[in-house]
Amino acid sequence: MSRRICVVTGSRSDFGHLSSVMRAIDAHSDLTLQTVVTGQHLDARFGETWRDVEDEGFTIDAKVDLDLGNDTPLAAARAVGTAVIHVSEALATLEPDIVLVLGDRFEILGAAEAALMLNIPLAHIHGGEVTEAAVDDAIRHAITKMARLHFCAAEPYAKRLRQLGEDPAHIHLVGAPGLDHLDTLTCLSRDALAADLGIALPTPLFVVTHHPVTLQLDRGAAEITAVVDALNQFDTATMVFTGVNSDPGYSLVRNALNAFASKDKKRRCVVESLGYKRYLSLLAIADVVIGNSSSGLIEAPAIGVPTVNVGDRQKGRLRGPLVIDSVADSDAITAAITRALDPSFKKSADGDDPPYGRGGAGTKIADVLAETSMDALKQKSFHDLP
Repeated sequence: MSRRICVVTGSRSDFGHLSSVMRAIDAHSDLTLQTVVTGQHLDARFGETWRDVEDEGFTIDAKVDLDLGNDTPLAAARAVGTAVIHVSEALATLEPDIVLVLGDRFEILGAAEAALMLNIPLAHIHGGEVTEAAVDDAIRHAITKMARLHFCAAEPYAKRLRQLGEDPAHIHLVGAPGLDHLDTLTCLSRDALAADLGIALPTPLFVVTHHPVTLQLDRGAAEITAVVDALNQFDTATMVFTGVNSDPGYSLVRNALNAFASKDKKRRCVVESLGYKRYLSLLAIADVVIGNSSSGLIEAPAIGVPTVNVGDRQKGRLRGPLVIDSVADSDAITAAITRALDPSFKKSADGDDPPYGRGGAGTKIADVLAETSMDALKQKSFHDLP
């Protein structure tokens, strides 16, 4: 009988990484794909990106609305509880053999708890990573302890899972699945993107993605002010801002970026959800990526685009030589952007291998899901290091 793999996705960002994995599962002769969408996907404020899942040709088997309400920590905590309740109900109906999740979002924590309590083996992508300034860090490690199969993006992360007591036989080094698209995607041209976004895209082109820093919410206003003040120094640049995620504190960041973009609609635009095809196409023609998203450390350097990584949100993650770290200070950010735009900086990183691999993760993950003995996943033991 075909093994049922239920993928739970909660946002445009994790779906961008999961889509190649889902496609590989769907194509595998020994696997059947099930899909549960939740979180930001179902919220109009974040673009109702569940439609992107269907547009990619996937069938949605269950929708779990978390009623995110506002952007307070209490709302996020309630959403976790709602996810446990209603993802549990969806899983009880679908009866998957394995639940597959990616990353460190609060709704994914709820899905992981649901799988744990229903005794359905959990598989986790992107475990072992560190982001010290975000609550995501604790969530990621918590999901690791609930999971029985692990798919890591780099060897240092696999090592960290072994430190956490995970069985080395169930830790698989596959690279970052978000890079799979680089081998298969036909990027939109600059003219096609410009027509789609309704804004001309001359150089220099900045792609900006900035999210709240959940363990430093008291510093959120100062941080986004520093980013905007720095961007204001580049008045001839074209800037495309991607939507803010649903973490606590998102309203402040969103309002600041919308206000800044509205002051020069010929050169600046905010797009709530680009989807991975438009996003990667933008990266391919961008001069610099700015903000605090993991995509600035994973996808952008793999494409060959310099990143200015602001603040502590990604503190602890691997980064390649095309990433310039900047404190959340307007002068420092301005200097970092200026350095990133210098052709000699990009040339200095030529030939360096990206730390997250070069694609192919989706197929590797699907093969492991198909070939791993279900008996081996029935019970989990703590693996002590010598």
